[in-house]
Amino acid sequence: MKLNKTIAISTLLLPALAMAEEATTAVTTTGSSPLSLGYLAAGLGLGLAAAGVGYAQSRAASAALEGIARNPNAAKQIFLPLMLSLAFMEALVLLTFAVANNLAGK
Repeated sequence: MKLNKTIAISTLLLPALAMAEEATTAVTTTGSSPLSLGYLAAGLGLGLAAAGVGYAQSRAASAALEGIARNPNAAKQIFLPLMLSLAFMEALVLLTFAVANNLAGK
């Protein structure tokens, strides 16, 4: 549970850290520009979001199939909420992709 909170906080803070400084500032001491840090934040944010959503979708599908296995007559009532939840989870990845493109194009 603690790892999930760490991943969620990291995913939310990485874009903010990348946008904290303008791209016109001087090169940092490591030789990387703030623009390249935006690429790094975009890549890490997108990777973490995809991994988190992949895990969440597998858990949701597992729970739905377990419910259907226990009560086959409930398959019709389980199907629509499962599809809606999977669609909302996938929308989070698409939103992260849009934010990552904005960070990379900064």
